[in-house]
Amino acid sequence: MWLCNKTKTWACAEFIPYWRFLFVVDSGKTGFYYEALAGLEFTEISGLCLPAQGLKHCLALNIFVSPSEPSWSFPPQANHSSAERFLLLGFSDWPSLQPVLFALVLLCYLLTLTGNAALVLLAIRDPRLHTPMYYFLCHLALVDVGFTTSVVPPLLASLRGSMLQLPRAGCMAQLCSSLALGSAECVLLAIMALDRAAAVCNPLRYTSLASPLLCRTLAGASWLGGLANSAAQTALLAARPLCAPRCLDHFICELPALLQLACRGGRSATERQMFAARVVILLVPSAVILASYIAVGRAVWGMHSSSGWRKAASTCGSHLTAVCLFYGSATYTYLQPTHSYNQGRGKFVSLFYTVVTPALNPLIYTLRNKEVKGAALRLLRSLGRP
Repeated sequence: MWLCNKTKTWACAEFIPYWRFLFVVDSGKTGFYYEALAGLEFTEISGLCLPAQGLKHCLALNIFVSPSEPSWSFPPQANHSSAERFLLLGFSDWPSLQPVLFALVLLCYLLTLTGNAALVLLAIRDPRLHTPMYYFLCHLALVDVGFTTSVVPPLLASLRGSMLQLPRAGCMAQLCSSLALGSAECVLLAIMALDRAAAVCNPLRYTSLASPLLCRTLAGASWLGGLANSAAQTALLAARPLCAPRCLDHFICELPALLQLACRGGRSATERQMFAARVVILLVPSAVILASYIAVGRAVWGMHSSSGWRKAASTCGSHLTAVCLFYGSATYTYLQPTHSYNQGRGKFVSLFYTVVTPALNPLIYTLRNKEVKGAALRLLRSLGRP
């Protein structure tokens, strides 16, 4: 039997109960694509969403597998059962773009792993890099590797041509890990801004100000702050029932997309609490970064030598670039109201700050850094010696 929903494009599904097979056809944005969902584990697929023109024209189905006659109904439902699954459409509406995105994501992931691993190795092996700046940079590298790893493997799987289905527990786990690491990066970038401000504004007292104990305390605070923010927001969302169709026009279980699935009862109160948490984790570090660079600007303005200007620019330029790349895309994603969040655009923005930015960070911090280049040359020479 064919189930069709005719909008600007056709979205059709054929359900074959004897084989437990669902066949989906959609015209997409760049051509027709076909999706086969086979090997269904449950006798009921509750709130399955067929991707017709994104989430706005989804066809929600409750299909009961039976060897004789299937039945279906259309009401949206909330479900807290362990069998609850989320369908992540990813970039399936851009089928001709998927091979390009697969190559780009894989390249960025390899650059993230190799670049950050090399940076950590140099900072550990070379005594000249045993400074607060490189200590925090090592933590940033670890955060970037973990952040990208929580996103890229399932994204690569979905870019191979199949939409991703995740159980509720898997979706919440991905949300918790990505939120924790992303929040830790927000705090860590603010700490690095304070470190740069101390180095430029108080160079003579910098060594005493940035003591090893203080550096370890601040680095630990960034990890704990990210974990606390993630635990609070994930717990708030997990307590809310999510209504069918549990279909995300996204490649990860991201908070703004999941909030759009929350049922109406008590939804506004939960959204206000979670929005307040996002404001704290984004705007407070942003304020610290802004205040730090205002202090740096005043110190640079008072310098009379061009060498001092160049040194301050080399000290702060790479960090400021990384801040703009990360905070620009993260602010767009998390500081807009849930009802105005567009998942179609949001997934491309999320792709930038979860995949591209972590790959660029090692290049940003090392390309114009003479200390890192010197450490790399010394390491290569030591490896070349008999």
